[in-house]
Amino acid sequence: MAKKIFRMPSGEVVPEIPEVLDASLFKVIGKNTERMESISRPSLTFWQDAWRRFRKNRAAFVGLCVILIYVLLAIFAPMLSQYGFDKMDAHLKNALPSLQHWLGCDDTGRDIWVRMWMGARVSLTIGFVAAAVNMCVGAVIGGLCGYYGGWLDMVVMRIVDVLYGIPSLIITILVMMVVGRGIHSLIIALCVVGWIGSCRFVRGEVYRLKNQDYVSAAKVLGVPDFTIIIRHIIPNIMGMLITNLCMAIPGAIFQEAFLSYIGMGIKPPNASWGILAKEGVKLLRVAPHQVLFTAFFICTTMLSLTMIGDGLRDAFDPRLRGTE
Repeated sequence: MAKKIFRMPSGEVVPEIPEVLDASLFKVIGKNTERMESISRPSLTFWQDAWRRFRKNRAAFVGLCVILIYVLLAIFAPMLSQYGFDKMDAHLKNALPSLQHWLGCDDTGRDIWVRMWMGARVSLTIGFVAAAVNMCVGAVIGGLCGYYGGWLDMVVMRIVDVLYGIPSLIITILVMMVVGRGIHSLIIALCVVGWIGSCRFVRGEVYRLKNQDYVSAAKVLGVPDFTIIIRHIIPNIMGMLITNLCMAIPGAIFQEAFLSYIGMGIKPPNASWGILAKEGVKLLRVAPHQVLFTAFFICTTMLSLTMIGDGLRDAFDPRLRGTE
């Protein structure tokens, strides 16, 4: 026989009444069916739950705040400054940071603060656009190969294997030599072989998902392939696509900076982080602050994007739900 639970006037719960106490001092409490059946945790969608867990990742959230600050500065800092990015002043050559010029001036007297954020516009734009285009192209090609397979998968994967065996930097430099220098040329060069990684990744995920029961049931019901891909397969890999996108942006920014550093990127007097690093290295002994500021912003940007990618990977991972 189950023992009754009693609650004392002080709030203490005891499993049974001691013999020395008066039973009138206690009251019987039973099951609270309404409380037992109520949902203690609020109902959240997939994206709401991912955002909630992403915010709890302090490193990833700090990285997101840093990127947002850099984007806002890249947009508004040159507009609000009284100095132009190509305005020269011979009296301020290699000037140190001051209240008028927060990051100092370069070897021609141009304000480094304005040039830094003009360069951020170029570097961040190339990084985000190139990574997004690579992800979209790779997702489309990899999705078609993984879903339909057959001769299409065999031909495309052999082409991917050949391109994957050639160093991407060599192909990028060759493309830049053909199409010339500039923002659009950089984006085209970074997209020629940049889609290979996302293509192989998406192809493997789609190949795994197309054999799931819900996809087979949709095929039996006569649902068109396009609808199956849009409504059943893409939502299941969207989280991983966003995570890989954030992981690909730092690589695109670094490649742009490297190409500009070796003289294959943006044409002076336009600015990018690669050009600023190239100009700062020449004056490392005379004005080391120029290259140090550029290296700081490049490193913090890449570190922040990497932390965001790690946070999104953990936020979208279904195996980590319910472990908090």
